[in-house]
Amino acid sequence: MSTKLRTLTRTLLVFVLLAGMAVGGEGLWIYAKARLAQLLLEISWRSALAGEQLKPWPWADTRAIARLTIERDGAAVIVLDGASGRTMAFGPGHLDGTAMPGDIGNCVITAHRDTHFAPLRYLGPGDIVTLQRPDGRIVRYRVQATRVVRKNDTSVLRQDARTRLTLITCYPFDAVKPGTPLRWVVIAQKVA
Repeated sequence: MSTKLRTLTRTLLVFVLLAGMAVGGEGLWIYAKARLAQLLLEISWRSALAGEQLKPWPWADTRAIARLTIERDGAAVIVLDGASGRTMAFGPGHLDGTAMPGDIGNCVITAHRDTHFAPLRYLGPGDIVTLQRPDGRIVRYRVQATRVVRKNDTSVLRQDARTRLTLITCYPFDAVKPGTPLRWVVIAQKVA
């Protein structure tokens, strides 16, 4: 093999290696940021239970409004006020204009499929999800159904006189590309 060809091959291999590390590093950073944020949010949540409104970090434009727990595996995450992309980078977000956790109506919470809502893929009818409110009250919900909808299907957001919880994340779970046109929806009804 000629020296030029060897140099070109090495250069190409180094470029491919660096590109792979950059892509993998970005994915790792997203996961690490989500985990670190939940630790800071746990401190904020404890302050909310004590009747204070401590921001999770000084520049935060959101606050902890609930702790969501999937009883099957004990996975718990802090839910934030608002469901913007910036909020969901740190944790699940409560969709503005929907019922607050435990209130009459449809409480809608969204999160990313590859971090906080990854466990949703295993939920099915009969499973229990709980929401703890800042006043300490725990509201239990039983999963009624799971389904896949198009991202512009707003029927899952409808409000009515039932006390429901709707959890939404992107679908399919194993998709490599972000921003898929489908959503995985878990619909749960308050347990009396």
